Amino acid sequence: MAKPSLSIIHLIIFVIVISSLPSFQSKPLPRFLGKFSRSSPHKSERRHQHSKPIQYETRYFPQNLDHFSFSDTPKFQQRYLVNSEHWVGPQRHGPIFLYCGNEGDIVWFAENTGFVWDLAPRFGAMVLFPEHRYYGESMPFGSEEEAYKNASTLSFLTAEQALADFAVLITELKRNWSAEGCPVVLFGGSYGGMLAAWMRLKYPHIAIGALASSAPILQFEDIVPTETFYDIVSNDFRRESSSCFNTIKESWDALMTIGQKQNGLLELTKTFHLCRELKKTEDLADWLESAYSYLAMVNYPYGSEFIMPLPGHPIREVCRRIDGCPDGTSTLERVFEGISVYYNYSGNADCFELEDTSDVGTDGWNWQACTEMVMPMSSSRNRSMFQTYDYNFSSFQDWCWKELNAKPRPTWITTEFGGHDIKATLKNFGSNIIFSNGLLDPWSGGSVLQNISQSIVALVTEEGAHHIDLRFSTKGDPDWLVEQRESEIKLIQGWLDEFYQEKKAAFDM
Repeated sequence: MAKPSLSIIHLIIFVIVISSLPSFQSKPLPRFLGKFSRSSPHKSERRHQHSKPIQYETRYFPQNLDHFSFSDTPKFQQRYLVNSEHWVGPQRHGPIFLYCGNEGDIVWFAENTGFVWDLAPRFGAMVLFPEHRYYGESMPFGSEEEAYKNASTLSFLTAEQALADFAVLITELKRNWSAEGCPVVLFGGSYGGMLAAWMRLKYPHIAIGALASSAPILQFEDIVPTETFYDIVSNDFRRESSSCFNTIKESWDALMTIGQKQNGLLELTKTFHLCRELKKTEDLADWLESAYSYLAMVNYPYGSEFIMPLPGHPIREVCRRIDGCPDGTSTLERVFEGISVYYNYSGNADCFELEDTSDVGTDGWNWQACTEMVMPMSSSRNRSMFQTYDYNFSSFQDWCWKELNAKPRPTWITTEFGGHDIKATLKNFGSNIIFSNGLLDPWSGGSVLQNISQSIVALVTEEGAHHIDLRFSTKGDPDWLVEQRESEIKLIQGWLDEFYQEKKAAFDM
C-alpha cells in the first residue's frame, strides 16, 4: 500500500518527526527539521517556483577529525557547496556568505535557504554551504556505518568540532583564493542558527556578523521554563479554535482507553488507517504528537512542500477539519481527519507507517542530544494540549547510557557558549548578531527575543514560523515578512559598510 509522500525542499533542517529517543512518559523529544533532508530525493521548491535551479559546485576539503588534539588523528572529507557566480572577487573585497550546515544533508539546506541565494547578486557575494560533520556525505572513518559504530567513533561529533571545521575551512579557502581581506557573513537556521551565533562569538576574527534564525540558544538547563515548547505548539492550535484545542487535549485519554480494551489496538489501527497493526498505544501517540509539533514549526502563511505537501496556514486547516466533522463523529475520528492534513494532504496515501525511516543519521542527532545538546522539555497540565509530563533527567540519562553508552552533560553548552544572563553577557562581549524569530515557532521560546545592544538585534514577528525568513522569497510573501527581510538586509549592509570603512581607514594610514 502507498505510504505518504515525503517530498521535500530544504531544511530546516532540523531533522525530526518521530524521535527515536526515549518517550519519558509517552513524550518524544522535540527535534529540528534536518531529518527531512533525506526523506526523499532532492526536489527543492525553487525548482517549482523558479525557471532554473540553484547552481553550485560540490567540493571536498580534508578536515581534521579532532581539532583539539595535537596527536596524529585521521582526516575526513568534508563536503561543501560553493557558488562564485556573483562574487566580485578578492580585489574588491567581495563578501562571502557562509551558511552553517545543520544536522542533515547540506544539499537540502542549500536548496531551501533561498534568502542567501537571493542576496548574493545584491551584495556581489560568494555563497558557501559547508556540511556538518557526521551528516550527509561528510562522514569520518569512511562511512556512516563506521562513523556511528560506537561511542568512541561518535565522540568527535560535537558543536565545537563542527565550528572548528567551519573556521578552518573558510580560513584555508580564503588563503587559497587570495581572499584574506574578504569579509565573511554567517547564516543559519534552527541548529544551524545556533552554530552561526556561537561561531560569531567564538571566532569574531573570522566572521563580521551572523544571522541566526530560529536559534534556541537559551533552551538549556533552567534558562527558559521546560514547558515553553509545548505551550507554544498548543497556543498555535488554541488561537485557531478553542474547540480544536480541546478535542486534541481530550484525545489522549480516548486513545489510551481504547488501547487498553480487548482488540483495542486493532480498532486504533483501523481508525487511523495504519499499514501495520499497532503494537502499543504509545507509538500512535508519538506519531500524533510529532505531527502537531512539526505543524507548528512550518505554520507558514503559504502552501509549501518543505517537509510535507501542506496548505498555507496548515494548523488552521487541521482545526477546520476537526471542527467540521458531522455531529456524532468520535474524538479520535476527528483527530484522524485533522492529522491527515499533515500526513496526507496530497490524498495519495492509502495507509500510514508509524515507523520513521527517514531520519538523518538518527544516531547522530541522538548522540548530540545525549551529550551536550540537552534541552529539557515538559508538558504543563493546563496550557498544553499534550499529555502532561515532567522532565525526568534521570530517565533520560539512563536511556542515553543504555542506548549510546553516553553520559549527558546538561551544563556543558552554557559553560562553552554561555546562556545564563545572556543580555549582560552579550552586551559586554558580543556584536553583529541578528536573532530572528516568529512567535508561532515553538523553538522561539528558547531564543533571544529582545534587543541586547545596537548591534545585537532581535527581529520578532507575531505570525512567523520556523526560520521562514531564510526561505526563498515568493510573490505571496506577506508584508511583515518582506519588511523583516529588508531589516535584515539593512543590518548586514551596515556590517559590511563598517568593515569597508575600517579597511579604507587602515589603508589611508
